[in-house]
Amino acid sequence: MEPQIGRPLRRHEDRRLLTGGGRFTDDISLPGQLHAAMVRSPHAHAAIRSIDASAALAMPGVHAVLTGADWLADGLNPIEHDPSPNGGGGDLKFNAPGGGADVFLGRHWPLPPDRARYAGEAVAMAVADSAALAREAAERVAVDWAPLPAVTASEAALAPDAPLLWDEAPGNLCVDSRFGDAAATDAAFARAAHVVSHRFHAQRVTGLPLEPRAALGDFDAATGRYTLYAGGGGAVRQKKDLVETYGVEPDRVRVVCGDVGGNFGTRNRVFVEFALLPWAAGRLGRPVKYLADRTECLVTDYQGRDLVTTLSLALDAEGKFLALRADNICNLGSHAVQFSPLRKGTAMVTGPYVIPASDVRGRGVFANVPPTNSYRSSGRPEVVYALERLIDMAARETGIDVVELRRRNLIAPAVMPYANAQGLIYDTGDFRSGLDAIIRDGDLEGFESRRAMSAARGLRRGRGIVAYVETSGGAPLERAELAVDGKGGVALTVGTQSSGQGHETAYAQVCADWLGTPPEAVRLIHGDTDLVSVGGGSHAGRSMRMAGTAIVLCAEALIGKGKRLAAQAMEAAMEDIAFAAGAFSVAGTDRAMGWAALEAAFPGELAADVTNRMTQPAFPNGAHLCEAEVDPETGRVWIVRYLAVDDVGRVINPLIVDGQIHGGIVQGAGQALMEDCVFDAAGQPLCGSLMDYAVPRADDMPFFETRTLDAPSPNNPLGVKSGGESGTTPALAAIVNAVVDALGGDGVRDIPMPLTPFAVWRAIRAAQGG
Repeated sequence: MEPQIGRPLRRHEDRRLLTGGGRFTDDISLPGQLHAAMVRSPHAHAAIRSIDASAALAMPGVHAVLTGADWLADGLNPIEHDPSPNGGGGDLKFNAPGGGADVFLGRHWPLPPDRARYAGEAVAMAVADSAALAREAAERVAVDWAPLPAVTASEAALAPDAPLLWDEAPGNLCVDSRFGDAAATDAAFARAAHVVSHRFHAQRVTGLPLEPRAALGDFDAATGRYTLYAGGGGAVRQKKDLVETYGVEPDRVRVVCGDVGGNFGTRNRVFVEFALLPWAAGRLGRPVKYLADRTECLVTDYQGRDLVTTLSLALDAEGKFLALRADNICNLGSHAVQFSPLRKGTAMVTGPYVIPASDVRGRGVFANVPPTNSYRSSGRPEVVYALERLIDMAARETGIDVVELRRRNLIAPAVMPYANAQGLIYDTGDFRSGLDAIIRDGDLEGFESRRAMSAARGLRRGRGIVAYVETSGGAPLERAELAVDGKGGVALTVGTQSSGQGHETAYAQVCADWLGTPPEAVRLIHGDTDLVSVGGGSHAGRSMRMAGTAIVLCAEALIGKGKRLAAQAMEAAMEDIAFAAGAFSVAGTDRAMGWAALEAAFPGELAADVTNRMTQPAFPNGAHLCEAEVDPETGRVWIVRYLAVDDVGRVINPLIVDGQIHGGIVQGAGQALMEDCVFDAAGQPLCGSLMDYAVPRADDMPFFETRTLDAPSPNNPLGVKSGGESGTTPALAAIVNAVVDALGGDGVRDIPMPLTPFAVWRAIRAAQGG
C-alpha cells in the first residue's frame, strides 16, 4: 500500500455530513423531553430587585421558571473557568493588579442572583412542553430592574469615573503585568534614529458557527448522574467544568459531543446553558433541551478579539529594529473566561524579527459586554496586525522598501533556538523562507503595471506583504487508544473533537501508515466521556500535533504487542518477527499473519493505549501577499489577489490543509473588511442579526494561491506544526496594508478596521481635507 501521509485524500466524513447523516445536538431527542428558553437582560448593567414568574407558571404546559436563587438554594457553584491554563511553551502568566497571584475572575453564575452585567445575559430559565411555549413563558417573566451605568470599551472601563462591574476589581482591572526589560528598551529608544508609534484596535468579532448553540440535559435519579449532550471543543474539558460547577464526583457527569457545526474557539468553554439543562432535568425529572436562535448566538456567544495595542518601534539609521514598547489592553467582557488573546499576543508581539529589547504591558479589563474567548489564532492576528502595520509606517518614515525592511530584521535560522525579548523561545524555523517565496512567486516586478491597469479603470491598487510567526500549544495531555477487530478494522479513540477539520480522514491516514491498514478501515471514536477518559479537545492548533503524536506512540505499542503475539502464534523467537505493510512475518520463512488473523487467534488482546504529555510548542510561520483594488468614489474594496506561503510543518493531507488556509484567510478578511460587534452608548448590541453583522461571501474572495514549505518540526514524530490558524494570523495585516498602500497617493496613512466602504470613503475624504 502506498504511503497515505501526504496524500490529498477527500474527507470520507463529508458524504455522511452532506447527505443528512450527521448527528448534531439538535438531532438528539430523549423520551419525555421538555424545552427551555432564557429570560435575558434588556440592560447592559442592572441590579435584579426581584423576579416574578407567576404569570408564566400559570400557563398550561409550563413546568418551571428557575432563577439564580434556585441555583444557590441547591448549593451549586459558579462556572470556574481556567483562563490561563498551563499549555506549556513559555506562555506568559498574568498577575492581579499590584502583582498578586490571586486574580479575581468574576463569579460566572449560570443565572446571576444579583445583577446582569451585559445585555442579553440570562437571568432566568423557563421550562415548558415545547420550545415555542417556553419562549412565550420567558416573555411573561417580570423582572424588576434597577438600571446601572454601563461601559463597553476597555479603555473607557479603565477611566477613574467608569462604572464598576465588580467590587473586587477596582478600576475594572482583572490582570496587569509587564514583561521584557524596561531599562534596555529606554536606552534603545534614546539612541534611535527613528521612532514610529501608533494605536491599533483589533475590534470585537464573533465566531458565528453554522450550527447555533444547543444542548440537551438529562439526569438519572437512580444513579444521581448528570448527562449533557452538546457540541463543543472537547468533551473531557467540558466534563471537568461541570464536575466543578455541580460539586460532584467525576463519575456523576457524562458529556456527549457528536458532530459539531463549526467552532473557531467560540465553543471551547462551557456556556451557561450547558450547566443549566442537566440541573433542570434533575429538578424536574425529565430531560430538558435548548436551541438558541441566531440572534441569541450573535448577542450571547462568547466573542473574540477586542484587543487595543499601542506600539512604538525604535530603529537605527539603517532600519535595524532596536526595541519595541507595547501596551496591550484586552476587553475580557463581563467575566474572565480566557486570557489567551492577551497572553499569546503579549508573548509574540515582537513577531519573527530580531528586536533585542522590549517593554510590554498586558492588561485584562472587565466591561459590560459578553466574555471574550479564544477565537481562531487568538492573540496572534491582533498583534501581527499591529506590528505589520507599524512596519509599513516605519518603511514610509525611513524610505526603505517594505520588503527590504522586513528582510533586514527577520530572525536568521542560524541563531535558532531564539529567545524573543519577552522570553518565548522559538525552537526552529527559517522565517526568511516565506518572504523569499513571496519575492519569487509574487511577481513583485509586475505590480506597477497592474497598478497602472487598475488606475486606467478609475481604481486604486495596493499591495500588502506580511511576515509572521505564531505558536501552537494548548492543553498538554492527550490520549490515544487503538483496538483491532476480527476483520482487521481499527477503532481509534482520541480526546480531540472535530468541528469540521477532517479528523476522521487525517487521523486514519496516520494510522494507515503506521499499521499498514487502509484508511477506510479506521473508525474514529471521540466526544463521549464514557469512552474518552483523557483529552485536551481541539484548540490552539493542537489536534494533529498532539493527538497525532499519541496515535503514533500508541501504534508503536500495538505493533510491539502484535509482535509478541505473532511470535507465540507462529512458534518463533520474538527477535525473528518483522512487521511491514500490515503483516507480521517470520524472518527467512514465508509464514505471515495480518491483523485480522492475529486478532482471531487472540480475541480482544490486540489493543493498546498511550497517554502523552507534550509541553513544547511549535511555531508555524510564513508570509502572505495581498493585492487590493479600491474605488475612491465609493470606498468599495476588492481583494483581487492573495498569495499565502506557510510553514505548517509536515503536511498530513494537503487538501485539508489547503482548505484550512483558505478558510482562515476568509475569517481574517471578514474582520479586516466588515465584521464588528457594535454596541451603543448604553451597551446595547447593534448586531443582532445577519442584516446587521456582515460576513464574507464566496464572491467577495479571489481564487487563493497557496504554498506550503516542507519544514518538519523536530519535536514530534510526525513533524507537524499546525495549519488550522495560519491563514488567519497574517490576513488582517496583509489586507489592511494593501488597502492603505492603494490609497497612499491620496494621503491616507491608516484606516481602523473594519475597512467598510464608508470607513474607506471617509478616510479618503479626511485625507483630502474635506
